[in-house]
Amino acid sequence: MKHGWTRSTALGLAVAGAVAIISIHSSAQAPAAGQQGQGQGQGQGRGGQGQGGGRGAAAARQAPGLEVLPVQGFDRTKVYMIAGAGANVIVQVGDEGVLMVDTGNAESSDKVFAAVRQITDKPIRWIINTHAHLDNVGGNEGVIKLAGGQRTSQGGGGGGVENPNGPLVVAHLDAVNMMMDAKPEYPDEAIPKDSFFSDNKQIYFNGEGIEVWELPHAHSAGDVIVFFRKSDVIAVGGLVSPNTYPVFDVEAGGTLQGVLDAMNRIVPMMIPRFNQMDGTRVLPSHGRISDQSDVAEFRDMATIVRDRIQYMIDKGMSLEQVKAAKPTLDYDPVFGANSGAWPTDKFIEAVYTELKNNKGPKPALGLNFVDGGK
Repeated sequence: MKHGWTRSTALGLAVAGAVAIISIHSSAQAPAAGQQGQGQGQGQGRGGQGQGGGRGAAAARQAPGLEVLPVQGFDRTKVYMIAGAGANVIVQVGDEGVLMVDTGNAESSDKVFAAVRQITDKPIRWIINTHAHLDNVGGNEGVIKLAGGQRTSQGGGGGGVENPNGPLVVAHLDAVNMMMDAKPEYPDEAIPKDSFFSDNKQIYFNGEGIEVWELPHAHSAGDVIVFFRKSDVIAVGGLVSPNTYPVFDVEAGGTLQGVLDAMNRIVPMMIPRFNQMDGTRVLPSHGRISDQSDVAEFRDMATIVRDRIQYMIDKGMSLEQVKAAKPTLDYDPVFGANSGAWPTDKFIEAVYTELKNNKGPKPALGLNFVDGGK
């Protein structure tokens, strides 16, 4: 499936446990229920509003049907998150203009452009697409047209730059290929004209270095994250979904192990202010502004669920037996309540299938099983 998923307004994230103990008997007994979530609205961070800090009650600006949330920044450069456009849109604004990460869905492109104009009247110079799902890039065509047309890089023929004042759209080559192969076809104007096939691309804009890193075969085959180094903000696309179980598009090359590998890359990049909170902010496509604690808990939950299902597979349990054992039961109040098109059963089935079909070495189990894992 090459389209994105729609999620309802986010619940909060507060998973307390780090180690799970499971007793698997022949009757496929489920783990005990536990952890509860705290209700927080989409876009909320844990910190108050300091200089470019987390969301405060008076900090959010309103656009028609959208919410503009200041995140962090420095001097006259600020990063914002626009929520409500099918997927969150990230906007960096400074003296040189505007850099956007994703554009939301096609239906919201006018509103997204209006929200950007509410923040600044400076030109949109860059659009970075984190992956190819339509809830993230469906707004490309509309936003680019409203911005005056896409800018193209100068080729070797020396023909100059087409539309030099327009935005240049960037994505990893794998994501571009998915857009070009999609049926129905993406409009030509919506397809990035600047792609890269290495593991990273670097941009210097609005007084800060911006690193675009590929973290492949996670949410999809061509996922990238965008790290605003001086603002201390990471836009992660669909890699983190702090209010649902990890979403990975199997048909587009996504895997749970790729999501976990991505989390293990992102968490060490984050520097909290205290107790894993505040400091570096992570901005997902779906869900609230997050900090290191949120991302680490999301990663730990996914690792624990993976290990539980792997353990059940090693015990010879079928998919139906695994579902009956409810390996996600204690996490369901937090991550299962807003599942939408990615219900818990579908997540369990995708993880089971991935682990069952794994031909390589099994990941090391990190759980303390009552029978020693025998």
